[in-house]
Amino acid sequence: MLLISLVSVVIDFSEKINKFMDNDLSTWDVLSGYYLPFIPWINGLMWPLFSLIAVIFFTSRMARNTEIIAMLSSGVSFYRVMVPYLIASSILAGLFWVGKNYVIPHSNTIKNDFEYKYLTKKHSKTLNNDVHFYLNEKEKVHIRYYRKRDTTAQGFRIETFEDGKLVKTLKAERLIFLEAPNKWTLKDYEVRTFRGMEETLLNARGQKKDTVLNITPADFVQNMKLMENMPSDALREYVEREKGRGVGAAKNFLIQLHQRNSEPFSIIILTIIGLAVASRKVRGGMGLHLAIGVVIGATFVIIGQFSATFSNNLSLSPAMGAWMPNILFAIVAIVLVRYSQK
Repeated sequence: MLLISLVSVVIDFSEKINKFMDNDLSTWDVLSGYYLPFIPWINGLMWPLFSLIAVIFFTSRMARNTEIIAMLSSGVSFYRVMVPYLIASSILAGLFWVGKNYVIPHSNTIKNDFEYKYLTKKHSKTLNNDVHFYLNEKEKVHIRYYRKRDTTAQGFRIETFEDGKLVKTLKAERLIFLEAPNKWTLKDYEVRTFRGMEETLLNARGQKKDTVLNITPADFVQNMKLMENMPSDALREYVEREKGRGVGAAKNFLIQLHQRNSEPFSIIILTIIGLAVASRKVRGGMGLHLAIGVVIGATFVIIGQFSATFSNNLSLSPAMGAWMPNILFAIVAIVLVRYSQK
């Protein structure tokens, strides 16, 4: 952990030193505002791989010294050898769960605020074209184009549903933000109401109307780092609130929430895999074991990224997308333990 953290800090510092100097930041500003929160973030990404590599280092050394063979020959079962590994990995998994759900989001808030202030402005994204979202289960909004500079929208439409049927539409050529929190002005608007086969039209072209809508300018700005900054309790509340605004909303936030619970279990699974691989004494020794461990770790990361992407963009459920790597590698762990040196 210490080695990889130091290497990561050195590489990152070499890339950002010019920006630190351009902003005339002191050493303490950089350390307290960026690198102290940076270390929990990088460890949050790498802890399962750290555990795998540590297990392989330790167990391969024992296998090279014929300690594993001596234990098995004296009547100790392989499953008994697994017990301290499971205890240690469970403790690490518990610490990792606390870190992923509470400690790392707090440090990410500090780090990301520092990045946004001094390093990059790419943390936020404005929704400009063809914006669709639900105000609640009965009202849906569509905006053809939104301009952040003067908080105006063109091609505004809000549809109201009852019992799954469209009962009202409000259209306006322009929507202008009037005052906080959610007062707007409609220009060139019309209102259509539907009752069975009857339709009523209120044509107010050339007129304007001040109204209150459940929309604020902040709804059009997405913080790309928002889910990283949220503790799990706040993340759950956000997901529930967004679900109320439309089916499928905040899916990537839900994936993040499931990943925070699934990734700690990967430490236990990778520990078992590392024990099963490194406990066998082979001619290649620790080098071969480490090579196998790197391949397994890289495969785990790649599958995790693919499953999260499929879950976010396709029909795969967020829970399945987050837990699929653990399920696949749990099967691999069972097979390796089944055929490990007994």
